Amino acid sequence: MWWTGDRTEDTNVLGQDPAPQRRERPAGRARAARARRAQRRRSLVVVLVVLALVLGAGYVVASLLDVRPGGGDEPTASVAASDDFTGPGHGSATVTIEKGASGAEIGRVLTDAGVVADAATFAAAFAANADATSIQPGTYRLLLEMPAADAVTALLNPASKASLRVTIPEGLLAEQILAKVSEKTTIPLQELQDAAKDAEAIGLPAEAGGKVEGWLYPATYEVAPDASAEDVLGELVAKTVAVLEAKHVPRAERQDVLIKASLVEREGKLDEDRPKIARAIENRLAIDQPLEIDSTVSYGAGTTGAPTTAMIEDASNPYNTYTSYGLPPTPIASPGEASIDAVLHPAAGSWLFWVTVDLDTGETLFADTYDEHLENVEKLRAWQAENEDADQD
Repeated sequence: MWWTGDRTEDTNVLGQDPAPQRRERPAGRARAARARRAQRRRSLVVVLVVLALVLGAGYVVASLLDVRPGGGDEPTASVAASDDFTGPGHGSATVTIEKGASGAEIGRVLTDAGVVADAATFAAAFAANADATSIQPGTYRLLLEMPAADAVTALLNPASKASLRVTIPEGLLAEQILAKVSEKTTIPLQELQDAAKDAEAIGLPAEAGGKVEGWLYPATYEVAPDASAEDVLGELVAKTVAVLEAKHVPRAERQDVLIKASLVEREGKLDEDRPKIARAIENRLAIDQPLEIDSTVSYGAGTTGAPTTAMIEDASNPYNTYTSYGLPPTPIASPGEASIDAVLHPAAGSWLFWVTVDLDTGETLFADTYDEHLENVEKLRAWQAENEDADQD
């Protein structure tokens, strides 16, 4: 037909209809756009992953260095669960927490002992517990491989302590010290009394003459639950020896130093008066004058109260410094460092007498002569009368 040739001439040289080719160009552009958007999304994901890795690495470094935003050494962020044991723990480990240790320092101790998995994890748990700062120094018995938070809780529990704290105040008699040790530990008093008589077992020096009085140093001690009576008393004696050695007291002079220091301890009320009392004692000894110290008389009579007239006149009491010359046979208490220092470094002065004129404040007056001393004694009597009236009111 006449129009057949015309349709043939409109056909593409490749035998394809031109119209479909024109319809495919918009679809290609759409596919390209979608590809570009997918590429941008993949790039964003890569950036976010890299950023997360960088931040994570920074946190780990900060945790290991115990750094936190506000300064100090307690991290405040949480730590990955992989750095913590799941618990509940097993076995047993003994650790010692030093006084003033921070959460980070405690964490390192516990990590080394196998109690927690990671020091930074423990430090974070420490920071998260408001009571953690009240953890006391001492030796603790804990489980191995505990969750960090559980370890903090265990350290706050007194039952976890593997040691008992015993504080010995200055000026106590040996029998009072033994009673206090027995009270604070599980050691029977009789065992302590028996140990006190065994000089070799407790390391009591020969110059002590077999008597522990004055050789049980006043301080705070951490006593292990399984410690024996000999262990505890040996530590107290060793502390006294260490203090005397540190102050370069010759072995031959140690007993006399402790005797004098025990007198100063019982007579002195204020530390600033102790060197004066020590000087007055030296001045009396130098002129062979009886010390006339009430506390020695009471000690020899077996009482801690003021001596009676009958006690003062009892010449059979070897500790009666009214009737005997020189120092008493042994110390009469355990002196503290201030009294020991006072004996080693007495104040300069010519005093021979002293009397505490205010029993509340401890004010003590010193005198060179007996008449001056009597005037000071009257001040004491006046204070006693005034306070007796106040009590009656």
